[in-house]
Amino acid sequence: MGRIIIVFGILGAVIVAAGSSLGMAAVPDGGGAFGMVIGYLTMLVALSMVFVGVRRYRDTVRGGVVHFWQALGVGLAISLIASLGYVINWEAYLYATDYSFVDGYAKSVIVAQQAAGASATEIAKLSAEMEKFKQEYANPLFRLSMTFAEIAPVGLLVSLVSAALLRNPRLLPARRA
Repeated sequence: MGRIIIVFGILGAVIVAAGSSLGMAAVPDGGGAFGMVIGYLTMLVALSMVFVGVRRYRDTVRGGVVHFWQALGVGLAISLIASLGYVINWEAYLYATDYSFVDGYAKSVIVAQQAAGASATEIAKLSAEMEKFKQEYANPLFRLSMTFAEIAPVGLLVSLVSAALLRNPRLLPARRA
C-alpha cells in the first residue's frame, strides 16, 4: 500500500508542478479568472492520480474489493503528497522570481478595480488591503498554509468521489490474465 501511495502521490506532484509551472510561464500575474480555471484544471488532472492509485490499491492489494474508508485513506494520502508537491513548486517559483508575484498580483487587482470604475475612496481602501496582504504573504507560515489550502479541497473532493466509486468492485474491475 505504501508504495502505491508514494508512486501515485509523486506522479500527481510532478503533474501539478509541471502544469502550474507552464501556466505561470504562459499567464503572468496569475491571469485573473482564466489563470484560476487553468490552475484548477491542472490540479484536477494531477489529482486524477488519486483515482488511479485507489483503483490500483483495490485491484492489487485488496483483491478487487475495497471499503469506502480504506479507499478514502489511500486517496487522502496520495492527495497529501501531490499537494505538498504543489506547495514546494510554488515556493520554488517565488524564490526564482525574487518573490515578485505578490507585487504584480496586488497591482493587477488594483488596476482591475480602476478599470471597473471604482471610486478613489474604494481604490485607497483596496490599496491598503493589498499592502496588508503583501505583509501577511511575506510570512512563510501564512503563505504555505494559503497555498496548501488552494489544492487541499480539490484533493479531498477527488478522494471522496474516488472512494465512493471504487468501493463498487464492478466499476473498472481488474483484468484477469
